[in-house]
Amino acid sequence: MINYSNEELLNGILRNDSVILQFIYKNFYYKINFFIKKNNGDDDDANDVFQEAIIIMYRKIKDNSLILDCSFDTYLYSICRFLWMKQLEKRKNEKERIYDNQEYRDDIYDEQLNRTVDMNERYKLYQKHFKNLGKDCQKILQMFFDKVPLKQIAQMMGFKGEKYAKKRKYKCKEYLIKSIKQDLEYKKILEDDI
Repeated sequence: MINYSNEELLNGILRNDSVILQFIYKNFYYKINFFIKKNNGDDDDANDVFQEAIIIMYRKIKDNSLILDCSFDTYLYSICRFLWMKQLEKRKNEKERIYDNQEYRDDIYDEQLNRTVDMNERYKLYQKHFKNLGKDCQKILQMFFDKVPLKQIAQMMGFKGEKYAKKRKYKCKEYLIKSIKQDLEYKKILEDDI
């Protein structure tokens, strides 16, 4: 069996290397799945938590804030445990005892990790509502976020002019914001910030 060093695993995540990601999934997922199922979760919960942990690690690697002073396995498990505890807290199941049989580190739960987790939650909420927009609104907003000039957006979308493109962008953005603010998850995120 091939074994990778911590550095090789982290570089593989950063490069989105499918071989490394498959290795991580094959060798570490079962522990996360077991932990989550033992603590009021199911396979879907385990998949979500595992994927979110990989995304968090990717972001921390990318911004050079990941300091790995334990095994990759322990770090990954610790992040997944942290995410699942937050999820249970949201579900108000924290009264129940947590069953752990893996080594984990409490000291990785810093403000940076909290911010990254919060940012992920907000991004998932944004993505959920962005995908529900009409195709034209998605195109317009994506081009706007990519800093495409309004004149060019108007041309690409076949609009009469820049003013109409600006009006459509405004309406799409307003609809997206309204949609997000009406979501119960948005209210939960706001409560967590207080």
